[in-house]
Amino acid sequence: MANANCWDDDNDYDYNAISDGLYRYLRLKAMPIGMKRFHTVDEMEAVPRIRRPDSNEKFATDQIVGQCRWIGWTIGITMDNLMGEQCGAVVGLAPRNREWLSGERMHGVWYGTLEDSARHQSEMDCASYGDYSALAVSPLTSGRLDNPDICLIYATPGQMVTLINGLQYTGYRKLSFTAVGESACADSWGRALKTGEPSLSIPCYAERKFGGVQDDELLIALPPSYLPKLVEGLQSLDRNGLRYPIPNHGIQKSPLDSIASSYGGA
Repeated sequence: MANANCWDDDNDYDYNAISDGLYRYLRLKAMPIGMKRFHTVDEMEAVPRIRRPDSNEKFATDQIVGQCRWIGWTIGITMDNLMGEQCGAVVGLAPRNREWLSGERMHGVWYGTLEDSARHQSEMDCASYGDYSALAVSPLTSGRLDNPDICLIYATPGQMVTLINGLQYTGYRKLSFTAVGESACADSWGRALKTGEPSLSIPCYAERKFGGVQDDELLIALPPSYLPKLVEGLQSLDRNGLRYPIPNHGIQKSPLDSIASSYGGA
């Protein structure tokens, strides 16, 4: 039995097999990672082979995530390691206080009026504040976080729509996502930590400038309980000939032959 995450999920997931399935069916460029919060710093520092950032440096959460997914590090942080409340509030390490909600820092930079800036701040999805003091990220295959609170998967649009098709293969429901613009980590890991729902985002300027997010990448954050179903759905689609990369049929040839091979008739 694994240590439970914030959703009280203590199932023993085979993260190596899950990651192998994601690589096989989606051909991901970078490893899926896990994010987990801890009530105390001591709990976070007990994670095997965890790294701590240089105490003389202040980082964006985007950079911590980027170091994990591109380099493979297991990294633990507290609010003291982050560059400001904008990063800390999204993951529940800093409060959404009056100054933060005012939008003053965004005014004239990302939004033309203070009212717009304040509305942006108020509409960001953020994890609840007060229960956790530390956070760690680690590759899913490392096994160091047991069950993370959420898992992060970066993918191209073609990979991402295939991923969503896999999620919807059984137990279909329409998925809805948000876009706050800048600070889009609120649409991904903030929303997923708040709601426990799969949360897709278009990574923002800061994620791309500081976090190593590539120009063609989207991000989905979701609790680990969704992953077995996701891989099973991708496997079923693969058996049906619906695979990534998606071959281009061409814009000047009738699609009926291709449709017939999938659906059994035109």
